[in-house]
Order: sequence, then C-alpha cells, then structure tokens
Amino acid sequence: MGMFDSLNVSATGLTAERLRMDVTAENLANAQTTRGADGQPYKRKEVVLGQAASGGFGSQLAAAMGGTSSAGGVEVKAIAEDSAPGKLVYDPGHPDANADGYVQMPNVDTVSEMVDLISSSRAYEANVTAMQSAKQMFSKTLDILR
Repeated sequence: MGMFDSLNVSATGLTAERLRMDVTAENLANAQTTRGADGQPYKRKEVVLGQAASGGFGSQLAAAMGGTSSAGGVEVKAIAEDSAPGKLVYDPGHPDANADGYVQMPNVDTVSEMVDLISSSRAYEANVTAMQSAKQMFSKTLDILR
C-alpha cells in the first residue's frame, strides 16, 4: 500500500457520503411534491454503493509481501429511484386530487430520510478523521526522518 493510498480511500468515502447527503436533501425537499415534470408524484431516490474498488484484504496482503495492489475505496454504482408507491391522502380541494378526492403523495418518509442524513454525516466525519490521522502519521514520519 502506497503512502497516499489511505488518503485516496478516505477521499472516495467522502465523495460517496457527500452524494448520499445531497440525494437525501433532495428527497426531503420534494417530500410534498405531488406533481413533477412527468405529472407524477416525486419518487424517492437512493444512492447505490458498490464494493470496494480493490480486491480486499487478500490483495493488500499480497501487495505487502511484494506484489502490487491499488488502493481500495468505495464507488457509487447508481442513483436509483424507489418504486414503492406513496400513500393516498384525502384532500378533495387539492389540484392533484383524483375523482374520489385522494392525492397520491411521494414515497418519502421524512423520519427515515433524517436517519439516513445523520448516518451519512457520521460516515463523512469518520472519513475526515481518518484523513486527519493519516496526515498526522505522515507528519510524525517526516519529523522522525529529520
């Protein structure tokens, strides 16, 4: 593992978590949007994260014993739309109400979105802490070499 590989791994985590926070903020902003550009209620979006970019522990061990290995990390596979239907709310005065007076609401649950936002925020903080620790180790190494 190279000297800056730990920073690269944390950087991929920071990028992924920032995207998760952005998508969650979009979901919260559209939690009451009953008609989008396509005329349908807003559909909740979620970030699909892929496996680590490297082969995992085995490849890291092989690299440490003389082979080569690239730094790992996380990759964003896609931003997927949740196909679950939203709930029907009785509001006959709403412009998007059907003939029976029900409005199809977006499938966004604000409580679970807030939990996702806190989770993303904590993971982001953990990656920042890992980067700061790596920076301190690099600094101490340079101090020793002086």
